[in-house]
Amino acid sequence: MKALGVLGTGSGAGKSWMTAALCAWLRREGVRVAPFKAQNMSNNAWVTLDGGEMARAQAVQAEACGLLPTVEMNPVLLKPSGGMGSQVIVLGRAEGHCAARDYYGRAERLWQVVADTLETWRSRCDVLVMEGAGSPVELNLMARDIANLRPVRHLDGRWLLVGDIDRGGIFAQLAGTWALLDEADRARCLGAIVNRFRGDASLFPDPQSWLAPYAPGFPVLGTVPLRRDLQPEEEDGFSAADQDRGQGDTLAWVRTPHASNLTDCQPWWDDAGVRVRWTEDADVLARARAIVLPGSKNTIADLRWLRARGLDRVIRDAAAAGTLVVGLCGGYQMLGEWLHDPTGVAGDAGDEAGLGLLPVATTFHAAKTLRATEAECDGDRWSAYEIHMGETIATGPCTPLHQVWNDGTPRPEGTQAGRVWGTYLHGWFESPRSRARLATAAGFTDYKPHAVPWAEQRRALYAAMAEHVAAHVNLDPVRRYLGI
Repeated sequence: MKALGVLGTGSGAGKSWMTAALCAWLRREGVRVAPFKAQNMSNNAWVTLDGGEMARAQAVQAEACGLLPTVEMNPVLLKPSGGMGSQVIVLGRAEGHCAARDYYGRAERLWQVVADTLETWRSRCDVLVMEGAGSPVELNLMARDIANLRPVRHLDGRWLLVGDIDRGGIFAQLAGTWALLDEADRARCLGAIVNRFRGDASLFPDPQSWLAPYAPGFPVLGTVPLRRDLQPEEEDGFSAADQDRGQGDTLAWVRTPHASNLTDCQPWWDDAGVRVRWTEDADVLARARAIVLPGSKNTIADLRWLRARGLDRVIRDAAAAGTLVVGLCGGYQMLGEWLHDPTGVAGDAGDEAGLGLLPVATTFHAAKTLRATEAECDGDRWSAYEIHMGETIATGPCTPLHQVWNDGTPRPEGTQAGRVWGTYLHGWFESPRSRARLATAAGFTDYKPHAVPWAEQRRALYAAMAEHVAAHVNLDPVRRYLGI
């Protein structure tokens, strides 16, 4: 097995995108390829078929490889939850919350988990494409860094460096990273990729000639133009452009501080007649045709945030006026009558009154629900999943929102009370019929869902990403190293 690291000059340089694109390209070349990220920090998570939790970014990369996601693709996941630090997920299972200072004391134990997991990949694929985290040359962290160069060294691999020209300072990014590396790590480098170029490419004809005097021996393999239409998912959030997309009736998503699984909204982006807005503006919420409360990594803290800004009242008033209000996961919990978390296992501790729009109450326990399932809407079935702390029970007469299937057995899921809906399902909107159901209930006037199911759109997207990278990057050094 060969190992190919995809490192970055910093967070947000485009490592996740480049890793997915290279995975898709290698698959197209007939290579058995798999993705890997030793440690990820993100509240966008995925549940595997056997009930393990991992970062969505690696699940996307697995999809680009034509593989089912497994927790061995992301052995350590950190989920930030505010003042408590982060919840630590190891090989798909939560190990509780940990502050940053305490986490670094676990670094060597977690490295052993990573190293053992890397060994399991030796016989499972021909190429392991390993995404880094942040920058590989954070001098204060390098001795404890388990996600960048250490996995590459462990597998005697090679690496590429991705720099983001869109944020500026590309030559400082590349030359500075090169200067801070030791000779042994430089010797493993296959080259740099300038990512997210926009504008006239003729104005940037030969970055190698400009970089060479300051980083001798560091080849620039190509410049990749920015293509917003080739973005499967953002790992940690959305760009400003992605927070207000489309034209038509407004589907408002409440932008809470600890919102998670933001990608639940992405299937709406290619639909006609709908404007998807992430907002904390009371006027936008009041005028929307439908309001969605998304998942949350700290539900009680986000509920208190709504109250502090008076948005709880705005949402209740909108519901009373007939606006469709939908809660997903943590948002579903907020729509109920009460939330109980006496020990703070899910974030902020305490009891908090919910918005009172659904006859349910939630109690948080140490056990976490992780469940892959099948959703159904108007005869259409597709894959979805649950990932949440807390158990939600009825406090009065309840009508399920729908049925879902686990192991071929149907069960009721979610709650609806008139024009207020709540569900624990992530991926609920990946079916055109599911989105059409909401649009009809909300009274969207000119709505038309994209005719191609979301899963099929993504498969076509990976093929286009592979073609885009192959067209703009000299991949010959990668081919020579991998022997393809």
